[in-house]
Amino acid sequence: MKPLIIAIDGPAGAGKSTVAKLAAQKLNYTYIDTGAMYRAVAWQALHEGVEPNNREIAGLARKLDVKLSYVDGKTKVAVAGQDITEAIRTPEVSRLVAKVAQVPELRDVMLKLQREMASQGGVVMDGRDIGTHVLPNADIKIFLTASIAERAKRRWRELTDKGYTIVLAELENEIACRDKEDCEREVAPLIAAADAIQVDTTHLSIDDTVEKILNLCKERQTNV
Repeated sequence: MKPLIIAIDGPAGAGKSTVAKLAAQKLNYTYIDTGAMYRAVAWQALHEGVEPNNREIAGLARKLDVKLSYVDGKTKVAVAGQDITEAIRTPEVSRLVAKVAQVPELRDVMLKLQREMASQGGVVMDGRDIGTHVLPNADIKIFLTASIAERAKRRWRELTDKGYTIVLAELENEIACRDKEDCEREVAPLIAAADAIQVDTTHLSIDDTVEKILNLCKERQTNV
């Protein structure tokens, strides 16, 4: 059977990365976390003192030696051999990444790299503009969403488990602001592709969501 190209989009906290990783694992596909790629750039920008909306960000990305690997059920992110998997998930990076992702020159750099990664098929790629911009010809397009309250709770649990002290109301506000920035940016805004299948994960478990995706893949393979 032809290996599929699967695009999963949606706002922050909708469960894209978790669901995409598990689906890729069950399908024996490659998982490509585009959000982690942008976070790696944001992390490097913080360390080099580069302003997030500066065109220098694109130059920084071109030189960035970023590697994604799947080890022991987790996606590992390294820059120049340094493991930054946890470092890119800090609140500081989270607040910066939306601004970094708005730089058109940076998105051009990422677009070329992401399309190269997906060219042979057998991939699950998640982000905010995969089905609409990065992989418009993907075999399956899914748009995951959930209420802001539920997404904030998920992020709160994730951060408190790591030892951060976070106010839930502040997280709700940050996520609402992130949604606004993502939806209103000039280049490749967050929007569901016209042919995407929308899945609201507010009341779905991770396993239920993954099962929905696997069933869609089976249907697609049957109809090819």
